[in-house]
Amino acid sequence: MTTDKKITNLELRIKNLERQPIEMPVRRLQISVHAKMKKYISIVLVVLLSITAARAQVKLGQDTIQCHIVGFHVGVMTPSSALSSATLDGASSEGTMADLYKSPWLNFGLSGDYKYQNGWVASVLLDLWFGDDNLNDRYERMPNVFSDDALPIVIGANGTDAVVTCYNRGLSAQAGIGKIFRVMPKNPNSGIMLRAAAGLMQQQTIFMINQENAPQVDGDYGLLYDHQRRGLLLTEGVGFWFMSNRENLVNFHISFEVSQCWNHSTRDYVLDEKMNLHGPDNTRYCDWIYTLKFTWMFPLKGKTAYDYYYY
Repeated sequence: MTTDKKITNLELRIKNLERQPIEMPVRRLQISVHAKMKKYISIVLVVLLSITAARAQVKLGQDTIQCHIVGFHVGVMTPSSALSSATLDGASSEGTMADLYKSPWLNFGLSGDYKYQNGWVASVLLDLWFGDDNLNDRYERMPNVFSDDALPIVIGANGTDAVVTCYNRGLSAQAGIGKIFRVMPKNPNSGIMLRAAAGLMQQQTIFMINQENAPQVDGDYGLLYDHQRRGLLLTEGVGFWFMSNRENLVNFHISFEVSQCWNHSTRDYVLDEKMNLHGPDNTRYCDWIYTLKFTWMFPLKGKTAYDYYYY
């Protein structure tokens, strides 16, 4: 029995030796495959992490601020005699702002904006405009006010020249919405801005008596000649909106605006000899006005998002 066991053990060893040359390469091949798979997986993970980091960096660079903005603007306004009309068919421009007043006019105002991160801007606009002794054809319009001299004047209460200045003055209040289209890769808060606004306006002639009292154009008498009108105002504008990445004081908006004013007289009685008016002015006017405007903006914020942009 002992001899048989020895023979059996020997046979098992021989069989194991016969199998070893075959199994060893297989194990080595398995180890090699595992090592290559780990290497490929590591490369894929590195690539994915790089792509994720790059996307996160681009997203950070594209962030824009969201804040309130207060602005002060100044501009120049010019009415269009070609587009403005005093009749429904546009056949006449008599009595329009372009007919009544010489241009250009100065424009001043305030704006309150709220800028969203997606580039939309909600705005409230307040404007004041006026000319400089610019009433057209004043002697023809008001012959009862001016003297018949070679150089007509308004005679004051003491019989001398009252030195009356006649100019236009207008006010408007509008609310609007605009969109900033980014054109500067490194400045996500600047770009071309399109805006539309609507509101109410009022304009009239102002008689400024500089020296002597002139009752002809003072008080209720002045209301007969001032052509006060009110109406709806619609404005479309295009411009460049710039917000600095570093300086809070270097923020501005330059725009060109086109406005349409649908207005009518507010006076019960109007005197204008040129327009042959001796009573109510029932004409509906449509005035077109061009405005070139510069706005200095003050964002109510801290640093811009661009301060955290990195490469």
